[in-house]
Amino acid sequence: MRSAHELHQAGLDALVGRRLPSARRLLDRAREAASTPDHRARIDASRAFLTAELGDLDGALQLCDSALADPGVAFATSGVLQCQRALVLLRLGDTTAALEAFGIGIAMLDDPVELGKAHINRGGVHLARGDGGRAAADFEVAARLLHDTGNTVEAAMAEHNLGYADLLRGDLVSALSHMDAVRPTLLPLSPVGVAICNQDRAEVLMAAGLTRRGLAVLQESARTFGQHRLTQRAGEAELTMARASLGSDSQRALAAARAARSRLTRARTPALRVKAEALVLGAEVRLGRTGPSLLSRADRLAEELTRLEMPWWAIDTRLDAALVAVRRGEIDEARRRLASVEVPARAPLAVRLRERDVRAALAERRGRRTDALKHLRHGLADLHEWQSSFGSLDLQTMVTGHGRRLAIRGLRVAVASESPEVLFEWSERARMLASRVQPVRVPGDEDVQAHLQELRTLATADNPSGSSVARQAELRQQVRERAWRHRGSGEYADPVLLEHVQAVLGDSRALVAHVVTTQRVTALVVTAGASGVVDLGPRSALDALVGGLLPDLDMAAAELPGPFAEAIRSELRSRLSRVDDLLLAPLTDVLGDRELVLTPSGVLATVPWTILPGNRGRAVTVAQSATSWLARSGTPLRSASAGFVAGPRVAQAEAETSAAAAAWRHAAVLHGSQATADAVSRLAGTVDVLHVSAHGRHSSENPLFSGFELADGPWFGYDIDQLASVPDVVLLSACEVGRSTLRGGEELIGMTAAWLHAGARCVIASAAAINDAVAHDVLVALHRELAAGRPPAAALASALEALDPEGPPAPLVCFG
Repeated sequence: MRSAHELHQAGLDALVGRRLPSARRLLDRAREAASTPDHRARIDASRAFLTAELGDLDGALQLCDSALADPGVAFATSGVLQCQRALVLLRLGDTTAALEAFGIGIAMLDDPVELGKAHINRGGVHLARGDGGRAAADFEVAARLLHDTGNTVEAAMAEHNLGYADLLRGDLVSALSHMDAVRPTLLPLSPVGVAICNQDRAEVLMAAGLTRRGLAVLQESARTFGQHRLTQRAGEAELTMARASLGSDSQRALAAARAARSRLTRARTPALRVKAEALVLGAEVRLGRTGPSLLSRADRLAEELTRLEMPWWAIDTRLDAALVAVRRGEIDEARRRLASVEVPARAPLAVRLRERDVRAALAERRGRRTDALKHLRHGLADLHEWQSSFGSLDLQTMVTGHGRRLAIRGLRVAVASESPEVLFEWSERARMLASRVQPVRVPGDEDVQAHLQELRTLATADNPSGSSVARQAELRQQVRERAWRHRGSGEYADPVLLEHVQAVLGDSRALVAHVVTTQRVTALVVTAGASGVVDLGPRSALDALVGGLLPDLDMAAAELPGPFAEAIRSELRSRLSRVDDLLLAPLTDVLGDRELVLTPSGVLATVPWTILPGNRGRAVTVAQSATSWLARSGTPLRSASAGFVAGPRVAQAEAETSAAAAAWRHAAVLHGSQATADAVSRLAGTVDVLHVSAHGRHSSENPLFSGFELADGPWFGYDIDQLASVPDVVLLSACEVGRSTLRGGEELIGMTAAWLHAGARCVIASAAAINDAVAHDVLVALHRELAAGRPPAAALASALEALDPEGPPAPLVCFG
C-alpha cells in the first residue's frame, strides 16, 4: 500500500501530465492517508490547483484559506499556500492581489523547486497584465532553479512560458526558439499538454502572419480541451481565435468571441469573460456597426479592464469607441475620447498601430490630410522598426499584414490629395511594407541544406507514400521556421523623394506608378521635367480585365490546332488591347517613346506589361518600388560571364541554352545529369548572368518553396538564401516562377522577389507559360543583345519586337 507521500507525488505527476481525473483520485487518497496538518496542507495546495483547473475557483480559494488558518502548518508550507492562492486570484481576475500574495509566498520559500514553480506562476500574472519584461525575468529564474535541481519537465514549462513572454515583447524569433526547444519534453506528457503547447505556439504563428494555420491549430486545441471538460481552457482558445480573426475575418471573430463569452461565463472566470465581451465589441466595430449602444458598452468595458489591470485591452476598447464616434460624424466626441487615450512606447505594436490608424481616421474625417498622413507615417515607422529585426524575407513579408490598414488609408488619402508628391510617397510606402528593410546575407546553414536535399529526394518519388508526404510537410515547416531565426539588420530605408527620381530618369525614361484603391485606378506619371496624376477609371473595369488573364496566357502558349489556336490568341490580343487602353493609352502623350519604369499595385502582378500593344519595342522594367529601382541603378551591371542550366523533360531546354551560350565568350553549361542542385548553386555563385530553362512551379502557400526542376529534384527559393553570392542578371525560362503571391496589401513574394532580396539586380521571368519554340527564339536573341552590352530591359524589348504579333505570346517581364 502506497504512503501519503507516494500518493501525493503520483497525484502531482498526474497533474503535470494533465491527467486530471486520475490526479483527483490520487490526491484525495493522499489527504486521507496524511498524518500531519502540514502534510495535509501541502496536499490541499495541490488539490486547490486541481480544483481551479476544473473550473471551481471559489472552491480552490476556500481550500487555500482553510489550510492557511491551520496553526499546525509550517512557515514554508504557508508560502506554498500563498502562491497557490495567488494563482486562484489570477484566474478570478484580481492580478493586483495575486502579485501581493506571490510576494508574500515567495519570501517564505527556501526550497529551490518550490521557488522555481512560484516564479513560473508569478510570471503568469505578469503575462496576464501584458508585461512581457517582468514575466520573462520570473521565467528565467524559474528555468535556472528547476534545471539545476533536475526538474526537467518543470524547467521546460518555464522555458516554454519564456517563449510566450518573448511573443508579448514582439520577439517572434526567440519565442519560437524557446517553445520549440522544449517541445520534445512537453509533448509526450498528455493530450492536454500538447494542446496547451500548440495553442501558445499558434499565437506566435498568427503574429507572424500565418493566421489560417494558427486558427486551425487553435480549433484543434479547443476540441481537446472540450473533450477533457476543461471549460476555461477551451474558452481561452476561442478567445485567442477571436482576437486573431479581428483584422481578417471580423464575422468569424464575432462568432468566436460570443462562444468564448458563453464558455467563460460558465467557467466563472470574470476577467476572461470581460476580455470576451471586449472582443465581441471589437468585432462589431470592425464590421462597421455604429449603433449608439456601442459607446456606452465600450465605456463600461474599458472601466472594467482598467480595474482588472489590463491596460492594453482597455486602450483598444477606448479606441473602438473613438472610431465609432468618427464614423457617426461626432467629431467633438471622437476628439474627446482620443484625448483621454495615452499609448506609451512600451505598448504592444498592435495597440500602437491601432491608435495611429484611429487618429488618422479622425484627421481624415476632418479633412486634415497632413495630420492623417503624419499619424500613418509614425505607425509604419513602428512596424518597420520591429520588422527590421527579422532576417527572413518570408517573415518580413508575412508581418506586413500588421500595416495593411495604415497603408490602405494612406493611399486613399494620397489619391484624394491629387498631389503628385504625396501620391508618390504613399505609392512607395505601400509597395515597401517589407522591402524598406535592409536585407542581410545570412550564413549557409548545413541543417537547412540537408533538409532541402531530403525534400528533393522525396519529391522525385513516383508514388509517394502517406509517410513521405507527411515528412515533406515536416521538412518544409522546419526549413521555413529555421529561416525565421536569422536576425535582421535592424535598419530600414526611407522612400526616395520624387525629385531624386526625376533627376535620375533623364530625358529618355519615365516612371509610372499605378495605384489601385477599392474604388478607382490612378496613375502617377513622372518624367524628368514634370509629374501628374491621371484618373484611369473605376476598379471594377480593371478587375473584369485582369481576372482570368493568366489562364488565357497559358492557353495561348499551347500547341493547338490552327483555327482553335487563332481564336484563342485573337481573344487574348483583344483582352491585352483593352488592358492597354485602360492602363497605358491615357498616358501616351506624356510617355512618348520613353523607356518605362513601372511600380504597379500588387493586384496588377499578372499583367504582362512587355507585350501590351503600347509597349511594343519599348524597354520596360517592373520595379518593386522606385526606391529599390534607384538603388539598383546606382552601380554598373556585371555581365562578363554567363551560366546556363537545362532541366529535365523540357523539349527545347538543351537547344535553347546551347544556342544562347554561343552568344557569350565565357559561358558554362549544365545539361542532363550535370544539372543538379549542388552544381547549380555553385554555378550561380560564380557567374554574372544565370539562365535556367526548366519546368517551374509557383507555391502560393509558401512562395519561397516555388522553384524549378533539376536532375535531382526541385531547386527552391530557399536555396537562394544558401548562396554565398548571386548573379546580377537571372533569366528564368520556366513557367510559373515569375508568379508572386500578394501579402500585406501591396507586397509581392515569390522566386523573383527571392532573387532580388538576395542581391540580384534584374530577373527576367514570366508569370505564365511560354511556347517552347517562342521561348527559344526570344531568349537566344536576348542573350545576343546582353552579350553585346545592352541593358536587360532594352535587350528584352528588342527580342520581343522581332516576334510575330499574331503568334504565341512571350510574356517575359524584366523585374528589377
